[in-house]
Amino acid sequence: MTEWKDGVAKITLPTPFAVGDVNVYLIKGERLTLIDAGVKTKECWNSLKKQMADLHVSPDDIEQVILTHHHPDHVGMLDFLSDSIEILGHPLNERWIHPTREFFQVQEGFFTELFYQFGLPKEYLPSLENLRKTLKYSCNRSLTGHLQEGMTPPGLSDWKVIETFGHAQGHIVLFREKDGVLIGGDLILAHISPNPLLEPPAPGETERPNPLLQHNESMKKLLSYPISVVYTGHGEEVYELKELIEKRLTRQHERAITVLNWLREEQLSVFEICKRLFPSVYQRELMLTISETVGQLDYLSSIGEITNKETKPVLFQAR
Repeated sequence: MTEWKDGVAKITLPTPFAVGDVNVYLIKGERLTLIDAGVKTKECWNSLKKQMADLHVSPDDIEQVILTHHHPDHVGMLDFLSDSIEILGHPLNERWIHPTREFFQVQEGFFTELFYQFGLPKEYLPSLENLRKTLKYSCNRSLTGHLQEGMTPPGLSDWKVIETFGHAQGHIVLFREKDGVLIGGDLILAHISPNPLLEPPAPGETERPNPLLQHNESMKKLLSYPISVVYTGHGEEVYELKELIEKRLTRQHERAITVLNWLREEQLSVFEICKRLFPSVYQRELMLTISETVGQLDYLSSIGEITNKETKPVLFQAR
């Protein structure tokens, strides 16, 4: 049964995605606040209403929603909530939760060019259509307010915002210093390492983000806070945070060294490396696996281990 614990209630909701259930959180502050909003399905909505009833509240009592990030499994039910509800998040979420035709064109153009550079055969280009398909579980709402590094959200005077980009651009977490509680979105998960997903450059910028490098830095950033528990976006809570971060960073380094050893033998494109890293799933989960592959190459570049040839497709080699 769903219950309150120190003013926070964890609500676990079903999704149609491979990641499985998603966790959202209610906080009793000066405003009743929902952190993240599940997917846009009736099953998810009915589950939210039932679990909120266990807490003796309803969706009509929610005064504001705070988004940790813009992915569909964290924002979809915004479309089911009252028009009067405040919706707060990092400004980089806006183009994803309230997408325009122009944004879809920018996104598809960005990935078409990127796929060409990465050496993906033309038959994989239709997979870009899936970018729009997953958004059917998302929403079409605008932010009513912005949250950025160091801010205290309205109605949550005990909590502070920490920017933690990587898994998504504009990802934030909420920290309550008095008892070390962190609501962490998808920054750190107990059972899996979150994918650092490729996104087009932020508005006004030309360089693509390096999401894996960002994600690594965001995890390290948490080590400077006295965190006692992380309430995660998926799965169970994390209590041994330092040990888990070290495990994640070590595992990621080991995967990168595997790629480096291949590049010591021969020059390879992103797509060739992706097929080796993820032989059984790359066709089914192309965007996830390509993002992960590029992350390893960004990491190896950042530590000076590889170079690339500006050919089409781009070829990487060990120094």
